[in-house]
Amino acid sequence: MVNKLFDFIEKSPTAFHAVETASAILDEAGFERLDENKVWKLHNNRSYYVVRHGSALIAFKTGENFAYNIVASHTDSPTFRIKTAPVMKAGENKLNVEAYGGAIFNTWLDRPLGIAGRIVTEKDGKLTIRNVISDKTVLIPNLAVHLNRTVNDGAKLNPQVDMCPIIGATDNLESLLDLGDEKLVDYDLMLFCKDKGYVWGDENQYVSCPRLDDLEGCFGAMQGFLQAENKSISVLAMLDSEEIGSSTYTGANSEFLHDTIIRIGEGLGKTRGEVMGAIANSMLVSLDNAHGVHPNHPELCDPTNKCKLGAGIVIKHHSSAYTSDAVTSAIIKTIFTQAEVPYQDFYNRSDLRGGSTLGAISLSHVSVNSVDIGLAQWAMHSACESASVKDVEYLVKGMKQFYSVVIEKSASEINIK
Repeated sequence: MVNKLFDFIEKSPTAFHAVETASAILDEAGFERLDENKVWKLHNNRSYYVVRHGSALIAFKTGENFAYNIVASHTDSPTFRIKTAPVMKAGENKLNVEAYGGAIFNTWLDRPLGIAGRIVTEKDGKLTIRNVISDKTVLIPNLAVHLNRTVNDGAKLNPQVDMCPIIGATDNLESLLDLGDEKLVDYDLMLFCKDKGYVWGDENQYVSCPRLDDLEGCFGAMQGFLQAENKSISVLAMLDSEEIGSSTYTGANSEFLHDTIIRIGEGLGKTRGEVMGAIANSMLVSLDNAHGVHPNHPELCDPTNKCKLGAGIVIKHHSSAYTSDAVTSAIIKTIFTQAEVPYQDFYNRSDLRGGSTLGAISLSHVSVNSVDIGLAQWAMHSACESASVKDVEYLVKGMKQFYSVVIEKSASEINIK
């Protein structure tokens, strides 16, 4: 399973490529692709997916029970976005970039970096949109210790000064791309870490790879989604822009998930009242990775809720950042127990500010029971992050079970079957 994860991530250097890769997997599995700008006529026990703007995807499988089992993850990762008119001359030419999300800057230094994303080209008056991965490698070299004697005291990196990748002699971006006779009109291009994933540790128990946050979640959710024999309507949402607040056309703060859920009901011939009733009886799993106990800094974890790599799926709790409550946490714990998958609870230290994710944002548009989960990892937002080999398997099994059950909930009782 880990090698499949590596393959998925290597093919997905950007959110656009993650959706392209996922679409190819769904096509091979027999899913029908829908268009947002057309009326959907759906059938029970069939499989469909829809793509928005190339960087967000929602797939679903219809079932006999009219309720939604939803898992939402995100396709984007912290990186550096290439600006317009990017080439700057300074001895060797370099690219002008801006930070996208909260990357750990120093982890991007002295690593092989690639350029990938989406371009818009023009030929004979026609605009063409396509994804690209440059075959060139660029790099951001560190400053030598002789020129920065305080570097090991904690150097502060300026994104405009220190994070510009060197490209060499070329004075135009087009030469780094395979354009043929097309004219480059505009682009959404980013840097990506070209390191390949690898397994390490005395028992080969750890995995390190770029973009584990959150392509590991996308991969695990998709594998469970494809393997499950669903009874309810299974929904797999891979949304964009989480690292910059989700407030885009393709993010959790858009109407994409809400509108798709409504359109599924309409496509199946349900009334608005039936759709609203199904939403009230549905559940959302917000899937985004969590912080494992760092061996060199265990003091930064909560005193009684310490999450370890390899110890199972993490259920994330926070009074203002996450959506988990006693009811939804109990539901997902029961589902994981049914699947014989270990789990653990996560809280931040009360005096440290933690991160947020797409769950609470999604709920502002789709009001369903919700729980936040993830896998424990180290070095979140590093150019290369680390997690556990076993936890990948646990996630796939846990998501498969979630997609396979019917959840019936009243004010005082929950039945999971």
